[in-house]
Amino acid sequence: MKPSLQLKLGQQLAMTPQLQQAIRLLQLSTLDLQQEIQEALESNPLLEVEEHQEEAQLNGEEKAINEGSDSDDFSVEIDIPDSSDVIEKSEISSELEIDTTWDDVYSANSGNTGIALDDDMPVYQGETTETLHDYLQWQLDLTPFSDTDRMIAFAIIDAIDDTGYLTISPEEILESLNSVDIELDEVEAVRKRIQQFDPLGVASQNLQECLLLQLATFPIETPWLAEAKMVLSHHIDALGNRDYKLIVKEAKLKEEDLRETLKLIQQLDPRPGSKINAIEPEYVIPDVSVFKEHGKWSVAINPDSIPKLKVNQQYAQLGKGSSADSQYIRSNLQEAKWLIKSLESRNETLLKVARCIVEHQHDFFEYGEEAMKPMVLNDVATAVEMHESTISRVTTQKFMHTPRGIFELKYFFSSHVSTDSGGECSSTAIRALIKKLVTAENSAKPLSDSKIAALLADQGIQVARRTIAKYRESLGIAPSSQRKRLL
Repeated sequence: MKPSLQLKLGQQLAMTPQLQQAIRLLQLSTLDLQQEIQEALESNPLLEVEEHQEEAQLNGEEKAINEGSDSDDFSVEIDIPDSSDVIEKSEISSELEIDTTWDDVYSANSGNTGIALDDDMPVYQGETTETLHDYLQWQLDLTPFSDTDRMIAFAIIDAIDDTGYLTISPEEILESLNSVDIELDEVEAVRKRIQQFDPLGVASQNLQECLLLQLATFPIETPWLAEAKMVLSHHIDALGNRDYKLIVKEAKLKEEDLRETLKLIQQLDPRPGSKINAIEPEYVIPDVSVFKEHGKWSVAINPDSIPKLKVNQQYAQLGKGSSADSQYIRSNLQEAKWLIKSLESRNETLLKVARCIVEHQHDFFEYGEEAMKPMVLNDVATAVEMHESTISRVTTQKFMHTPRGIFELKYFFSSHVSTDSGGECSSTAIRALIKKLVTAENSAKPLSDSKIAALLADQGIQVARRTIAKYRESLGIAPSSQRKRLL
């Protein structure tokens, strides 16, 4: 075979940089897209935000300032006080208004810390800590310990999980210290001191110990305190299984007495560390808004989700020459135009898909989850004449603000279950029905999965018991045996 050169005509699809950018922007969430736009504004001198958005923001701030002052009594006067007046008024008034809007700030000094503090020792007023370990270490630093006990305390705190419980036994803690001079009773003594830290009950080995420690701090005259200690000490397994009949029989309590005892136990915290390791809320910015106008549901892009960009025409005029600077400007001008066009394409696609979803799920917006219809990606792709992969990108991490709340666009997609009438019912609607049935059930005789399946069958929806169990678990609803309540 001889090597040779041949000319051949053909057609081939190629993904241009513009198309790659459009696809990448399409799958970004609003927060990620805002960051992308900010980086583009900082790196590309030809990009800028439209002035009317900035003016609207400034006008809003001026309006807020003007509303907070009385325009009739407002006058611009500059009064320079004497130095003696300044000295007399330099003392801070004791009647200053106290800021009471810091309810979401955790005070590290709250609760029963059990810490012995010296008068000269600094106290962290309103101190916040990131984790339970940080908070316990801070309390440890403020508590007088010998060097040996402090070493033991460090080992104990390291062995505490996020819920406040020990992950290893005191014997294993002793082994980890690798010291022949430390005895097990010393480890236990230090652990008892740490258990008096805030939150009360940390460093416990099990739930029983944790709850009894909390009960020990209640005033001795607290009603039903003795009964609560007795139930937790001797019948905690039956309590966990909600076997109230067994507790009544073995503890020789009347049902009414047990009911009052359980009310006291329910005041305790089974996971004391969780209130310190609070999960920070995740914030989302809706991409589209749904509202009812003239009796019809309408969809609009959220104008505040991303800034509207434009090309700086003054800089663009400088790119008409042939110098290196002109080439740089032309390159940035082209990138700016591509970005603006990609953002416009993203909004158009998002709006088209959102309108299709609202049209298909009209009953949901009118009546709620129980009226949700089954819908898959292909249904929307066919309606808007796009590929399923495009619909998947548009609906991922994109959110819709509705009168019923904020939902990710993917929320409106669900599989279907056939009904006796030959129709279809959405799995989301079935979950809503299960939740409704469980909410309305008799707590003394909760509905089993089989009973729920039978009740749905009465409505013409045939769902297997195993499917009911799967949907129930996805809703975070416990089995009927664990939902039974005496109260």
